[in-house]
Amino acid sequence: MFTASLGVFIFGLLAAIAGGAVGAAIGGNYAFVMTGFMVLVSWGIFAATGNTFGFDFLAFGPFFGPYVAFAGGVAGAIYATYKGYMTDGKDVNSPLAGLGKPDVLMVGSLFGVFGYLVQIGISYIPWFGKHTDSVALTVLISGLAARWMFGGVKKQQLFTGSMHNPELFHEDASSFPAKIKPGPNGRWLEWQEKPSQLITIGSLFGIFAGAASIFLAANVGAYLTSRGLPNHLAAANANSFAFGISAIIILFLITNRNMPVQHHVTNIAGLAAVQFFPLLMGSTFASFKWTATSTWDSHTWLMVVVALIIAAVAGIVAAVLAELAARLWYNRGTSHIDPPAAAIWISNTLVVTLAAWMS
Repeated sequence: MFTASLGVFIFGLLAAIAGGAVGAAIGGNYAFVMTGFMVLVSWGIFAATGNTFGFDFLAFGPFFGPYVAFAGGVAGAIYATYKGYMTDGKDVNSPLAGLGKPDVLMVGSLFGVFGYLVQIGISYIPWFGKHTDSVALTVLISGLAARWMFGGVKKQQLFTGSMHNPELFHEDASSFPAKIKPGPNGRWLEWQEKPSQLITIGSLFGIFAGAASIFLAANVGAYLTSRGLPNHLAAANANSFAFGISAIIILFLITNRNMPVQHHVTNIAGLAAVQFFPLLMGSTFASFKWTATSTWDSHTWLMVVVALIIAAVAGIVAAVLAELAARLWYNRGTSHIDPPAAAIWISNTLVVTLAAWMS
């Protein structure tokens, strides 16, 4: 969207400068919660008009796109810790405007611009840019870059941050999985790190998201068709609805409630459901015509059940990948490197590539 002309590009760039600062000012997680609200607002706009500008600018663009606003909050927190303004570089909950330090907000702006440019660059990579989640990958790259820049010795060393702090591996461990096992040096979500917990969260939230995504793809798609608008746009954005709900749930996590963090699960499970359902119906995602659920026969509903099973599996994969990313980067680290973002871009690439190959 933001490469249509030089003017549009500069408009987006200025919005990203502000968006990164806003994310730092209100705190990374609060910015991400706002992303969730923007997704729901965008769905209302889309269902009413058939236009995706809400998704393109408000939810996943430089206004409150995670690669701008959330990433700005993450970078601002580790920078503030490096400068000695705060003590915990992983604290993406606290609004950084409360520090009263303009330079923290400026760092948020710089990383907002960084995210804006990197996301556009990824989207233009041949093949890969269309077969991955460039937003999630940018969030991960931004977090890695922020730690590399500001994760060293406070006020002394720039560009020396350790990505996963191997000096804090379990000393008595003989294998790599044992070395990175959660322990006294840090945990991401201790109520969601065991295999049984990951399978439960991944599968059930996966079905939850898959069902919502297919329902929206079918019924909103049919409604848009009746108005002479493209049928496939609802399916292309369907997985964002449950993702938005999951993002809003982070608000309750901020209030010290042990909420499940599962936006990576709902994002990928919803994507898998709408990508594979057309294949189960003997078509492809690009050519399948979505019809209202009221017109479906028993065979169609049976294929929906299969699609939800696929969504559950995809949700489990995303949950496991996020925990792996937490053990690699987050648990022992000095800053927030987002485990869900790592899981989303890998899982998205797997789902989209497999669906394209099967079609």
